[in-house]
Amino acid sequence: MSFTSLGLSAPLLEAIAEQNYSEPTPIQVQAIPAVLEGKDVMAAAQTGTGKTAGFTLPILQRLAEGEPAKSNHVRALILTPTRELAAQVEQSVLTYGGKLKLSSTVVFGGVKINPQMMKLRRGIDILVATPGRLLDLYGQNAIKFDQLEVLVLDEADRMLDMGFIHDIRKIMAVLPKQRQNLMFSATFSDDIRTLAKTIVHDPVEISVSPRNTTVETVEHWLHPVDKRQKAALLIHLIQENGWYQVLVFSKTKHGANKLVKLLEAADINAAPIHGNKSQSARTRALAGFKDGSIQVLVATDIAARGIDIDQLPQVVNFDLPNVPEDYVHRIGRTGRAGSQGHAMSLVCADEVVLLADIERLIQQLIPRKYIGGFEPVHELPETQLNRRPPKPKVAKNPRSGHRDGQRSSDNAQGHKPQQGGQNRGRNAEGQRSGSAEQSPRRRPGKQSTNQSSSGQPGNRPANNRQRANPQGGNQDGGNRREVDGNRISGQQSRTEVDGNRAPPPNSNPGGNRSRPSRQNPSNQKSSNRNDGGRNSRGGSRSGGRSSADGGRSNAGGGRGNSGNQGNSSNRSPDGNR
Repeated sequence: MSFTSLGLSAPLLEAIAEQNYSEPTPIQVQAIPAVLEGKDVMAAAQTGTGKTAGFTLPILQRLAEGEPAKSNHVRALILTPTRELAAQVEQSVLTYGGKLKLSSTVVFGGVKINPQMMKLRRGIDILVATPGRLLDLYGQNAIKFDQLEVLVLDEADRMLDMGFIHDIRKIMAVLPKQRQNLMFSATFSDDIRTLAKTIVHDPVEISVSPRNTTVETVEHWLHPVDKRQKAALLIHLIQENGWYQVLVFSKTKHGANKLVKLLEAADINAAPIHGNKSQSARTRALAGFKDGSIQVLVATDIAARGIDIDQLPQVVNFDLPNVPEDYVHRIGRTGRAGSQGHAMSLVCADEVVLLADIERLIQQLIPRKYIGGFEPVHELPETQLNRRPPKPKVAKNPRSGHRDGQRSSDNAQGHKPQQGGQNRGRNAEGQRSGSAEQSPRRRPGKQSTNQSSSGQPGNRPANNRQRANPQGGNQDGGNRREVDGNRISGQQSRTEVDGNRAPPPNSNPGGNRSRPSRQNPSNQKSSNRNDGGRNSRGGSRSGGRSSADGGRSNAGGGRGNSGNQGNSSNRSPDGNR
């Protein structure tokens, strides 16, 4: 079959002949007639099979028969994910439409917007754009879509993978409803197909090859090598084989810059191209690579679908991509338009999982070739198509007695049992039981037992936690206690006596509080507070409180010595002072 049988006009056939194309590719045979008929098309084909010509040729013929675009209007809009791909598509439009009276231009970010606005002011028949810059121009009223006839999403899967889904939806909202929609891509995942059906209407689906398969004209293999020997092996391959034009793909921008320095140190002319480079630098690097002045072009995946070089002989994957589909697009830069190409990957043992994902995607094991002098110390494990490689087991640390976020107490509820085999339980009355001696450490303000000091259940002990003062007595630790079912603090909470709130035991209703001097022991003997005397020689601070009558009694005569010096704070058993 020839291009003449597809219904193309004479100017287009003449332009095709000048490019030495004699027979259309399978995707062109099916797509060109459908686009000429005005149908929506959803086409998937391998990289390098002529998808760009599959939609530019029929669009040029359709627009040549209509009226030219008005000022600030466009008639056909082609959206691409990257700047390089946009420039490539616009170049195809100029190549095939050179003999037609149609205007075209390309707009993308990274350059000044004013020259682009000046071109749009004259009206453009075919506009190739990236989504971000197109929205910027629309926001400044530099472009209108009233005359739009055709919308093309080129490399739609990559566009959505790069996060342009929200920009695409904004663009769709401002476009006219009556238009022809075309979607061309190398691969279509299930999610992308679902989204595509919301954009196109009753589309003609074209698939000339299975999804995610490599081009038959590309021979690809891998070289097992240690990671630290990758750069040396690449230099060896370039110098040993006399490669004059090599496209190398790196995973990161920093890795691309580092590799270029190593290549230049070996007298190999190289240049990087990635997102951190300015648009002018990227354009110069790509142009130098095409004309042969640059021997090695080191690129990231952002440029994987925007580099179209006729008869590119070599493609090298310095790093395997994280996304398996990107492997298909990388090696698709060679072997284009029916020519033979070679693609090789430098793979270390750390990339075995990425390798297995790629082989599972393309449903074939990639042949391995070892290079003498670069045999890996860490051998690359063998892979299989139908199962993932086993993940290395990580030794677990032995469980310690205390973990972050847990209480340190041995008898903390919900953790390991108390020592001695006695766990917390409930006694015969349904209350929690457990002695205070089995709780060596408790948080302040909390009780872990429900027994009184006499061992009877139901009453909390008078003083669960006592500390010995330097004078030999006992000192209240500030734990909470229960008086008539109310929990109060030992020295800070107020108690009710006969319905009236009594002052705290440490308050001084008669005047300022006087503290005994630690320097002179004699002052401590005569220094008594109004709420009960304090004698440093004898006596004990008794926190004993009786829950029987709601009052408070000092077992030792209040805070004082054995002579009952606490006259003002003593309370009788009936709750009165």
